[in-house]
Amino acid sequence: MCGIVGYIGNQKASPILINGLIRLEYRGYDSAGISTIESNGLSIMKDKGRVKNLYNLEGINDLTGTIGIAHTRWATHGKPAKENSHPHMDNSKTFSVVHNGIIENYNELRKFLMDNGYTFYSQTDTEVIPNLVHYYYNKDKNTDDLKFLRAVKSACQELKGSYAIEIVCKDYPDNMIVTRKDSPLVIGKGENENYISSDIPAILSFTRNFYLLDDLEFAVLTRDNVSFYNQELKPTPKETTVIEWNASSAEKDGYEDFMLKEIYEQPTAIRETIGAKFNETAKCEFEELNFTKEYLSNIHKIYIVACGTAMHAGIAGKNAIEKLCKITTEVDVASEFRYRDPLVDEKTLCIFISQSGETADTIAALKLCKAKGAKTLAISNVIGSSITREADYSIYTHAGPEIAVASTKAYTSQVMLITILAVYFAEVLDMNSTMLSTLKKDIMELPAKIEETLKLSENIHNFSKKAYQEKDIFFLGRGIDEAVAKEGSLKLKEISYIHSESYPAGELKHGPIALIENDITVISIMTDSNLVEKTVSNIQEVVTRGAKTLVITNQDIDEKMFDLVIRIPKTNSFISPILSIIPLQLFAYYISKEKGLDVDKPRNLAKSVTVE
Repeated sequence: MCGIVGYIGNQKASPILINGLIRLEYRGYDSAGISTIESNGLSIMKDKGRVKNLYNLEGINDLTGTIGIAHTRWATHGKPAKENSHPHMDNSKTFSVVHNGIIENYNELRKFLMDNGYTFYSQTDTEVIPNLVHYYYNKDKNTDDLKFLRAVKSACQELKGSYAIEIVCKDYPDNMIVTRKDSPLVIGKGENENYISSDIPAILSFTRNFYLLDDLEFAVLTRDNVSFYNQELKPTPKETTVIEWNASSAEKDGYEDFMLKEIYEQPTAIRETIGAKFNETAKCEFEELNFTKEYLSNIHKIYIVACGTAMHAGIAGKNAIEKLCKITTEVDVASEFRYRDPLVDEKTLCIFISQSGETADTIAALKLCKAKGAKTLAISNVIGSSITREADYSIYTHAGPEIAVASTKAYTSQVMLITILAVYFAEVLDMNSTMLSTLKKDIMELPAKIEETLKLSENIHNFSKKAYQEKDIFFLGRGIDEAVAKEGSLKLKEISYIHSESYPAGELKHGPIALIENDITVISIMTDSNLVEKTVSNIQEVVTRGAKTLVITNQDIDEKMFDLVIRIPKTNSFISPILSIIPLQLFAYYISKEKGLDVDKPRNLAKSVTVE
């Protein structure tokens, strides 16, 4: 889970590379480095710590090379240290490599290379790559233009695991080679220059035209051209994709942190995700989908598979699909789903949710379901991402780039899109039209209600000042509100490092109430009119034991019973999770700020989990 950047053109490469790394630092930030092709060969500048440390390296300003690669690291193999940071060279200093992913068979490759006279200077899996490339390069006695490419291809054939790789060679000072397998990589096409990055936002200010590299495809870059080759090194044509995101979307735009900016971008993200999929009088339409009534009627089960926050969106989606479509729906965490031999067949529809579209466990689960004959549908925020290219069908949230590690607008957009998908399924099945028309009306009004909810931030900020020194916080909810409790708890864990737990409110008496003592903070979500009385009764149990209580609700309750009640607008229960999570996003944000923590880059976490 690292970020990689590359540049080949006529400008000085080093500032472009460092700027790209800064924009990718949410993918990892325990070390960083760049490698450029200079007049006297390959140069490497790297160090432990944040990208900004590169500015202080002796000689960094003397680099003049116009071709280079760069890396910001989230450690998997080897502790954060200068020797383990990227780029890595081979022993002969002929090749320099940056890599995102995991080489699962690196130990056996390392032994093979050591047996052939190679020495290793780091604990990383990556260091086998440049040395393996050199091994095959040295064996090839030809001297034609494809020798570099053949060596890279031969080395990649030996690699097991996932990788996105950029490689430069001192013998080919006008070339760069990139390739990928199960890890993200895009190429931005410029005018007599080309850019490479793990994610689009890092280079969006330079170009809107992108090549989306397929798995096991090789790209040879020069300043004015990109040539693509398949696994047999046969040339393959490829068109660019135009990305319409605004480059300013990857900047803070006056907000103190990306997370806060992204919280406040949610009305726009929801409007864009709703798009033109329906109005109050027309049926919902997905141009990407062609499901028939016959197919949906014969489905035995729907699986929603995802990780972390995306899984919580799936729980909200399960509620909508089951109630609107009457199809049994299960939500599974991807890392467990793929290893339990799930009961999947041709009468199963499997839906996979991933903001980045690069989540390793989710992609692996998708491949498993395809192999078992199920139809697969991907929900992602990134056009052309790995998961969308693997799935039978793909639909997209339109949240725009999300830079903060803790997901906010991507989550609410996922809940929105899967709810709209449930409407689409229900209309194909000719289900209850009154319920659907009411929901569609409520969906159209939702962006304005999000804007109204965001105005509650001051009250939430004030409560956070009373709670930021807590060691334990509990989140409670019933029904659809339990999904929100799970996500609220996760947000708090991620960015404040406070231990928190979420429970179904009705489970309090089955054990968790033993943890409640004087001044413990308990947060409850109450938006379901059918369950509010029972939930109020549950919260009373913690009040009598001295807990401080924050309640998020749009129901009629006695506010005097609780320390603080945040009233959100009333809306349809299917989409209430989109409104009720916003105060909890702000609560987590303000708690983290009160503690003086790095909100956008919480410790030990990376934006895209592209390894198991």
